[in-house]
Amino acid sequence: MKLIANRMKVLGTENAFKVGDDIKRAEQLGVKVIRFNLGEPDFNSADFINKVAIEHIQKGNSHYCPPAGLESLRKAIAKQVSETRGIKIDPDHVIVTTGAKPPIGYALMTYVNPGDEVIYPSPGFPIYESWITFMGAKAVPLHLDEKKGFSFSAADLKKLITKKTKLIFINSPSNPTGGVLSQTDIEEIAAVIMKNCHKDVRVYSDEVYEHITFDGLNHVSIASVPGMLERTIIVSGHSKSFAMTGWRLGYAILPTAEEAGMFKNLNINSYSCTAPFIQEAGREAYENHESERVIKHMVGEFQKRRDFVVAALNDIPGVTCAMPKGAFYVFPNIGGICESIGAIEKHKKLPRAIQAKTTPSSLFQKFLIYRHGVATMDRKSFGAIGSKGKHYLRISTATDLKSLEEGISRIKKASKDKVGFASFVKEGKYYV
Repeated sequence: MKLIANRMKVLGTENAFKVGDDIKRAEQLGVKVIRFNLGEPDFNSADFINKVAIEHIQKGNSHYCPPAGLESLRKAIAKQVSETRGIKIDPDHVIVTTGAKPPIGYALMTYVNPGDEVIYPSPGFPIYESWITFMGAKAVPLHLDEKKGFSFSAADLKKLITKKTKLIFINSPSNPTGGVLSQTDIEEIAAVIMKNCHKDVRVYSDEVYEHITFDGLNHVSIASVPGMLERTIIVSGHSKSFAMTGWRLGYAILPTAEEAGMFKNLNINSYSCTAPFIQEAGREAYENHESERVIKHMVGEFQKRRDFVVAALNDIPGVTCAMPKGAFYVFPNIGGICESIGAIEKHKKLPRAIQAKTTPSSLFQKFLIYRHGVATMDRKSFGAIGSKGKHYLRISTATDLKSLEEGISRIKKASKDKVGFASFVKEGKYYV
């Protein structure tokens, strides 16, 4: 008898949090680290939102509440989604969750059996691949092309659809690339799904960055395409748009009341309910007209940072960086750096057991933390399957411009530090 269940061997993680251990070790060694790893707005939740939560705590609204979520919040969500997507949402189809992560696992548990195929974007949010493999499904990565702005076409998707396809993940605007699907993209993708998939195949539309788009673009939901609402799980939340990451508040909108009931039951089995005072604050975020001004200011700052960072990265020899259209990340291709600094060559010479646990971009990412004081994320952290030979970093621009300027300057310096990199790899302490 073994202590640990076999399934735990295939459960992935979100390395944006694990990098915190590297940051702590580096700082104990005397390195001051600039953090570009976490996808968290560097703004605080608005005072008018905070005030509502405090008032409800003081009134004693801190007890159990309906597992599906407060009716007041579910109605506010249904209204907001109906108005912004041009569709009609029934509040009874809305399930409130503690952040937008739980619906990922819920969807796999609800719809997918072992052996079923699940299509998901890669690079993409790592928890997609983690849950797919954990549930014994077949992970089918839809690899996003830098030359296409990290979007994908209907033709790209069609190639991956089979009779075993059961669930399709779509994330626009995208983490980690900032790619955004256009109205035309969405309509063509929807047409392929409706033509080639059984009506019981579900589309998981991750729209958590819905408010964070640049250059005058507007978010488009696949659920808005006629015929897709009854096939789509719409997921979003308050973390990114309202700078409420630590509040842990999200939602899923299900195609039917029966499916919503299943998500509700998973809430009951997991954590009972989301704190009512947090839900009331979330309702205020939707209903208070000040939110529009707060979001507009935040997105304006993100766009300024994006413009600076993309230009600065493209000025570094060995780097190409596509211009993201949404979210608050850039995803530079560092293949040239990996080649010139010796990361590809040195990775090939590592012992096989160690080689399997890292990549050339991972080596450079760890080198940045421990020797140059910049925390980023490597390509493998956003979908390991099929990522071999792809050399990218994710940089979160959700930090102040001064830190971004200093951090990019350090990356440029590190890209030329061939001697330091060789020493770091030879030392062999911190890159696995």
